[in-house]
Order: sequence, then C-alpha cells, then structure tokens
Amino acid sequence: MSALQDFQADRIDGSGNLVPDLKGKVVLAVNVASKCGLTPQYKGLEQLYGDLQGDGFVVVGFPCNQFGGQEPGTEEEIVQFCQAKYDVTFPLARKLEVNGPGRHPIYQWLTTEFPGDIEWNFEKFLIGRDGKVVRRYPPATKPDDKGLLQDIADLLQERL
Repeated sequence: MSALQDFQADRIDGSGNLVPDLKGKVVLAVNVASKCGLTPQYKGLEQLYGDLQGDGFVVVGFPCNQFGGQEPGTEEEIVQFCQAKYDVTFPLARKLEVNGPGRHPIYQWLTTEFPGDIEWNFEKFLIGRDGKVVRRYPPATKPDDKGLLQDIADLLQERL
C-alpha cells in the first residue's frame, strides 16, 4: 500500500470509511487530542480547512490517547468538545494508536514514508492529491506556519 486511498479510517461517528472522500485532495493528517497544551491548534486547523476546502484541501483529525492520556474521552465526547470549543467541521476519524504494536495502518504507512515514532499530539503529515506523503511537520508547527502554508499552496496548484 503506497497511497492514502489504499487505506481505511472509520469516521468518528461510525458512518463508514472517510478515506474515499479524500481522493484527489490535498490532505493534512493530524493526530489530535482534547487536553493538550497544543489543543488550541484546532482553531487554526479549522480556519485552514474553512479557507481552503473549496480548493480541494482537507484536514483530517486522528484522535489519539497515547501521549499523557490527553484524549481520554469517548468518540462522542471528542466530537462534542471539538464542536463546542472550536467549531470543528473537518473530518475526524475514530480514536486510534499512532505508535507501538497497535499502530493504525495509516500511521504505519506515514511513518514508513517519513520514519520515526510520532513525537506528540498534533504532529502533521501533508499528503498530495495523488495520495503520496509529501512532508512531515513536528507538533509545534502551527497551522498558520509560513512553510506549511507554502507547501499546501504548492500542492493545491498541482493537478492530477
């Protein structure tokens, strides 16, 4: 499996695989958590998604509780928090593991393309329209980071 569309990730509401909706789009995959010092990045991620979704860009949040127990809630609680606190409308997957023996296949693939364990919540991977991973960004990289924004803009200009 060498492209995002080769995988499955269930929507947080249980309504099926969210990956088919990502085909042909530029994707920013982010492992997220509700009780982290970086949680305010949700605001910037939602802003980015809102600004660019019409151009074929999507943010996908992958809730994970592997870092300091900072995503302890149920899927329903995660959705409620994200909507109430940050008005999140971008897709969220079911809670998963990003490191270790239970690592979700998407994260196995992401960390094969850009090796190394996920450091912390809000680590980001940028995926091109062709489903290939282009870049990895550390957790502290904010959604309005100039380099990240330029990378996204460059990919949005490319056509399949």
